[in-house]
Amino acid sequence: MYRDRSLIPSEAVRLAALGALALGSKPYSELATEVRQFTARITGPSLDLVGPPIALLKVEGLIEPEGGEEQGEAAVMRITPAGRAEFERLMGAALRPPVNDLSKLALALKLRFLDLLAPEQRRIQAEAMVEMAEQELTRLQDLERREGGQGGAFSGWLAHEIDQADGRLAWFRTLLAES
Repeated sequence: MYRDRSLIPSEAVRLAALGALALGSKPYSELATEVRQFTARITGPSLDLVGPPIALLKVEGLIEPEGGEEQGEAAVMRITPAGRAEFERLMGAALRPPVNDLSKLALALKLRFLDLLAPEQRRIQAEAMVEMAEQELTRLQDLERREGGQGGAFSGWLAHEIDQADGRLAWFRTLLAES
């Protein structure tokens, strides 16, 4: 993790793989494809980290073949109790405002797997999302106060960003209220 406790790219891939297996067992090759496709749809094809981090999960004992038999890429994998603990640790990572692809990936993964957490943990995650959105909106509003009076394309873009951040904040507050 980074110093602010947010996920590094390989941890985001680990969370994607462990969360996918927490939803249900699947063949190793299907797991790798699912993780690769999900991350690429969020970040673009910039994360070339899918193979090694997933293979490492087996070595670390976080995932294992069902029945204990190794069958290569056809092996149906499942999450272990240690893998579930690592999944919960990664779900507890801090969020950065979604200003880059990795931040968006971490947020998308948390939302994708939020229902796998206990109710109190879901509420804690929703609170963290509200806090992250508030920080993002505050940062943009500060930028508008300092630089937004220039007019033109920059002011229009900044107003658009503020509208989006405000919408995200409202959505996360609704998520929190429903938690």
